[in-house]
Amino acid sequence: MVRRDITFDHSQIHIKNLRLRTYIGLNTDEQTKLQDVVISIRVDYDGRAAASEDAVEHALNYRVITKQVIALVENNRFLLLEKLVFDVLSLVLSFDGVKHAAVEVDKPHALRFADSVSLTMAASRS
Repeated sequence: MVRRDITFDHSQIHIKNLRLRTYIGLNTDEQTKLQDVVISIRVDYDGRAAASEDAVEHALNYRVITKQVIALVENNRFLLLEKLVFDVLSLVLSFDGVKHAAVEVDKPHALRFADSVSLTMAASRS
């Protein structure tokens, strides 16, 4: 049943705490050993057609997005957290239908007395 009295703003998909390993960092140690990273992604898109028709062809395929993020992160090396976050964000924004996205990457054990260091970037499709 479609309710006509609701104003639909947007849909958000959250991919939370995707745990991957990659080469990241400036130090020689960091460049020779795989390190854990934890990635969270928020994607805004128009999910009205998918919701009202219950039609998979109108939905944003978060499994495809996740698989491509995994391949990107695991098959590359990064000096900076900024580069890793930017590359993931750019990939997510490349999918049709994505209006806005935010990516946060945590680097656990980056600092001795902290759980992790993280960086977040967000962007909208122009």
